[in-house]
Formats: sequence, C-alpha cells, structure tokens
Amino acid sequence: MIMMSPTLAGLLVIGSLFVLLATGMPIAFALGLSAIGGLLVANGIGVFEVLAETMFAGIANLAYVSIPMFVLMGAAVAATPAGRDLYEALDRWMNRVPGGLVLSNIGACAIFAGMTGSSPATCAAIGKMGIPEMLKRGYPASVATGSICAGGTLGILIPPSVTMIVYGIATETSIARLFLAGVFPGLMLTAMFMAWALIDCRRKGFRFDDTGVRFTIGQKISALPRVLPFLIIIVGTLYVLYGGVATPSEAAGAGAFLTLGVVIVMYRLFRPKPILDIFSSSMRESVMIMMIMASAELFAFALSSLFITQSVAGAIAGLEVNRWVLMALINLFLLISGMFLPPVAIIVMSAPLLYPIIVSSGFDPYWFAVILTINMEIGLITPPVGLNLFVVNAIAPQVRTSEVLWGAFPYVMTMILGIVILSLFPGIATWLPDQVMGPL
Repeated sequence: MIMMSPTLAGLLVIGSLFVLLATGMPIAFALGLSAIGGLLVANGIGVFEVLAETMFAGIANLAYVSIPMFVLMGAAVAATPAGRDLYEALDRWMNRVPGGLVLSNIGACAIFAGMTGSSPATCAAIGKMGIPEMLKRGYPASVATGSICAGGTLGILIPPSVTMIVYGIATETSIARLFLAGVFPGLMLTAMFMAWALIDCRRKGFRFDDTGVRFTIGQKISALPRVLPFLIIIVGTLYVLYGGVATPSEAAGAGAFLTLGVVIVMYRLFRPKPILDIFSSSMRESVMIMMIMASAELFAFALSSLFITQSVAGAIAGLEVNRWVLMALINLFLLISGMFLPPVAIIVMSAPLLYPIIVSSGFDPYWFAVILTINMEIGLITPPVGLNLFVVNAIAPQVRTSEVLWGAFPYVMTMILGIVILSLFPGIATWLPDQVMGPL
C-alpha cells in the first residue's frame, strides 16, 4: 500500500489507461486493468475481494435489459436490405428537389440511425449505396463521404438511443424524458447537416442540374411498403413508452420482437442461419457494451477510492467562474475524451461526476444530456479514433483519406454551432419533455 496525492494517483491511473489504449487493447480491458493497477498500489492485494462485486453491481440494473433489446432491434434492421429500401424510397420522392440525392442520403441516415442506434451500421448501410451514386452523379467526393460520416452520428441522439439509456441509469434520470429531449435537437442537426451539404456543393462548383430521372407516383408509392413498417414500429415503441403502457425495458422488448418478426416475414429470413447471425451480432455488441460499462464502473470506483473524483469535483466546484465558462470547460473535456473513448465509457465514467456540478450550476440535466451526446457525436468523426471515418474510408476506398477527413470537418463545426444554439435556446431540448411529461 503506497500513499500518494490524488493528483499523482489520477495522473498514474489515467496515464496507464492511455498507454494501454495505445497498444490496441480493447476498451473494457484497458479500463479494468488501469483501475486494478491503481487500486493495488493504493490498497494492496485485498482489493481483489471487491472487484467482481463492484463490476457486477455496475450492470445489475433492470433498466439495462433495454440495451440488448434495442441492440437486437438495430441488428435485425442492419442485417437486411432495409437501408437500401429506405434509401431508394427517399431518392424516388426527392429526385426532383435540387440536391435531392445528398438530402435523401442524410435523411436516410437520420431515419436508419434512429432505427438501429448504430453509427457504424448506418454509415455502412447507407454509404454503400449513397456514396457511389453521389460520385456517379458528379457530387464532390468530400461532400459524398462527409455527409455520410455526419449522418451516421445521429443514431446516438435520435431516440431510441442506447447512450441516453446509459446516461439515464448513470445519473438516475428518466429515460423516457431523455428520449424526448433528443427529438428536436436531432431534427435540428439533421436540417443543419442538409443545409451545409447544399452550401458545400455550391461552394465547390457543383450544379444541381436535372438528371432526367423520373419516377411516377406509382413507383414512389411502391417503395413505401418496405419502409413504413419499421417507422410504425419505432412510433409504436415510443407510444407505449410515453403512454404509460410499458417501462423502457418492456417497450424495448416489444420493439425488438416486432422488428424481428417484420424482417423475417418481409425479407423471407426463414432459414436458421440469418436469424442466428442477427442474434450473434446483437449478442457480441451487447456483451461489448456491458463489459465496457462494468469496467467503467470499476474505473469510477478506483477514481473514487483514490479520492481523485472528489478532488476534481472540489476543484471544479471551487472555480469562481461564470457558469457558462464552467460549461465551456466541461465541453472541452468531453470533446477531447470523445476523440479517444467510446460514448458509453465516457458517460459511465463522467456523468456521475458531472451531474451534481451541472445541477448545482443551474443547468437542466436533460438539456445537458443532449449537449453531452452531441459532443460524443463529434468524437465519432474526429481523429484519431473517429469510428465513422474508418467505416466510410473502408466502403469508399477510391476516395482519399484526406478528402474524407476534410469532408467531415465542417460537420464538426456544424455540431459545435448546434451546441451554441442549444445553449442560447435550451427550450429546443426541454420543451417537448415538459409538454409531454410536465415540467421538472
């Protein structure tokens, strides 16, 4: 057992975490090992008596049942041609609109992201069709790839969102209210992405000429039957959640069951293998998320045991600065963290620490959940660990990596602008929850 100051202990624990991450070690193992190392140095070998109990306690919450259910819901959609059908439907309805192709790509990303909750799945599903088609019609490569990178991030904001569920459990806030808080900000960001895409196209000299492609009303309507069932399921899941019919876990289970039934019937997945693949994919992702959350709980326990959390909280609370300066510092911390760690890990580790500071500073915790999530979205399209960048680079190898990066960068600035707008007009996030569930 070694006595050390909280500052030194914090530097050692966090430094070891980044060293382990730099080796390519999975996030869950890096979090767990750095936490165990810190606890061993501070408390000796007796710490092993509480490791398993601490990790299990971190995920022993009934509300967490909704996570694998929503993951299964997304896996069922992602494993089928639903993304292609959604893309084709939007393209048919918007082909006469100037810039309709890039708008339909972003719109398809927003809807598909809402159905799956997975940014990489959205980038892959919509990008495989959208990027080649945009390049064929002459859209700049940076616009084609950047719009898909940004559109894919919307999945963690538009409900149902796994990150919102994790935030709700970590801060003991209402998951239903968090879902509602993400609706209008998600729509706002979608509209801002569309506006920038059109501006960027014109800025780079692209002309929205008529392609000569025409679709009859019959052809447009014929594309809807494969899309509408999924939208009905999403609306129905949210209705039973907000109508008081079911808890979040029950609503997630019902949504997963209905989605699985629809994809089996609609896409004729009557053989065992595709169904087993769906369950296998969802199980892998669910276990990964749960492992990260359990390890993050252990990491948070280590920080607390070493008095790092209390010292940081005291230092932040002791800052005699304007609350908006404090919020700017928190946003900077979240932006930097999002460049290296996945959203789930950041939320589990930082939300319990930041929540009391946010509330004591007079900020709405549901508004802050949206701000935090947008910061996590930015992390998905910024190096060095911007997952969406790697996915798009893999599905569009003909586009240079530099073009993908520069195509995505303006959307980072767009999301920062979105944070500023939400700071000036917090009602964008709080109005709908207050109307549906009453004011706090």
